[in-house]
Amino acid sequence: MSIPRRWIPNQHGAWAMLAVPYLAGVLTGSPTWIQLPLFVAWLLGYCAVFHAEQRVRLRRASRNPRAAARHTRPALVLGTATAALGLVLLVAEPWLGVAAALMAPFLAVNVHYARRNRERALVNGLVAVVPACGMLLVALRLGGGTVAQGLAPAAACLLYFAGTVPYVKTMIRERRSAAYRKGSVAYHAVALVAAALLNPWLAVPFAVYLARAAVLPGRGLRVPVVGAVEVGCSLLLLGFLVGVYG
Repeated sequence: MSIPRRWIPNQHGAWAMLAVPYLAGVLTGSPTWIQLPLFVAWLLGYCAVFHAEQRVRLRRASRNPRAAARHTRPALVLGTATAALGLVLLVAEPWLGVAAALMAPFLAVNVHYARRNRERALVNGLVAVVPACGMLLVALRLGGGTVAQGLAPAAACLLYFAGTVPYVKTMIRERRSAAYRKGSVAYHAVALVAAALLNPWLAVPFAVYLARAAVLPGRGLRVPVVGAVEVGCSLLLLGFLVGVYG
């Protein structure tokens, strides 16, 4: 299936959150063929949900009915493709249905915020992080690992990606908010301690994250630069997770 370019969500920060926990699960276990269709279904599902949420949001927020309508077709096509691939995966690994069910409440919260046109709310961003990091456990188990084996690296992912939510706000939408900046730094200081308790080596990347949360806000960095820094931070996390837990 060829996906039109306009169907691909422009939420650039989401792609690292979708990919890094999944890759950490694959690379800390034993890679297997079924992880590939899982990743395709994961990305298709994200795109489908994005368009569904935009349709829900714009039906209430926009006076132009075409604004919401343009998301209908991609939501249906991508959702159908996700369901079809998901059915194949369920036949091969029925327990994936349990994983999907566990993610559903978080999706419901995201839809609720979209309906209220509050997608940028701090809580909504934090809620979205949880199932993304949970994908590490799914990918790892498909590769022969156990949930217990994946708890520590999944927790490290959660600590990092939860921190990106307030941090990115201090760089863009809340760049003039001293309260957000202090809150972001405080969170990253706590995350550094928590990561070190998971494994002392994880203190290295989390010290970098704390430094960037303390130093970069207020420097007027352009959005592409902010994004590039986060890509680098995400790859740093992936490297340490594979090195420590692989």
